[in-house]
Amino acid sequence: MNICLFTEEECTRIIPRKDERAEHIIKVLHKNTGDSFDAGIIGGKAGKATITNISNEGISFSFVPESDGKPLYPLTLIIGFPRPIQLRRLLRDVAGLGAEQVILVGTELGEKSYLKSNVVQDGGAYQMLLDGTAQAASTHIPELSVEESLEKALSRLQDFAPDSALVALDNRRATNSLSKWLNQTTPNKVVAAIGSERGWTEHERDILERYGFTLCSMGTRVLRTETATTVASSIILDKFGVLN
Repeated sequence: MNICLFTEEECTRIIPRKDERAEHIIKVLHKNTGDSFDAGIIGGKAGKATITNISNEGISFSFVPESDGKPLYPLTLIIGFPRPIQLRRLLRDVAGLGAEQVILVGTELGEKSYLKSNVVQDGGAYQMLLDGTAQAASTHIPELSVEESLEKALSRLQDFAPDSALVALDNRRATNSLSKWLNQTTPNKVVAAIGSERGWTEHERDILERYGFTLCSMGTRVLRTETATTVASSIILDKFGVLN
């Protein structure tokens, strides 16, 4: 982790020595009483923490905010629910890249049991977002939600992403490449839809087009959902100019 993230309440109490953040500070960063390290409030300020005491119980520190933290970028990702082990990696990478919102959806060709996975309910998904945020030395975590189907997610478009350019990755009915579409559209906000491992059905392609999505490709190779998500996000963020 490139920044240690805490809740506001944690900044006023001892962090137990068994906490992975305390272990990181002591064993990886080799910090002692009086030393400082990069820290931040989850969803808030970033700054410096100074260790005031290290005991058998844990670490106490004072926190001085220095900035509002790195902002999230105006990119919403609608992703066909992948297998849980892939989802964990995907969420970590998406948070690291700085997308502002992730909506996981059930798809017609996706494995139905994935939607019943406990990875979201048990906090595992949030932890991956938190890990990716810390890796990026950021404090702001993408919003995460789950919808039963693509159409249910798209029916809320105006609620979560008004005035956004809409694009869906597809290697069968694509009318343009993602790169060319971005050059032609020059959007300020983007909603990008990425299917599950087996892609979209014709019915889902019809739904996407009905809601105003342009179907775009990223070459002829068929990519894993997590790979396609990372590559598409990088291409879009590069168009925003945030990777310069």
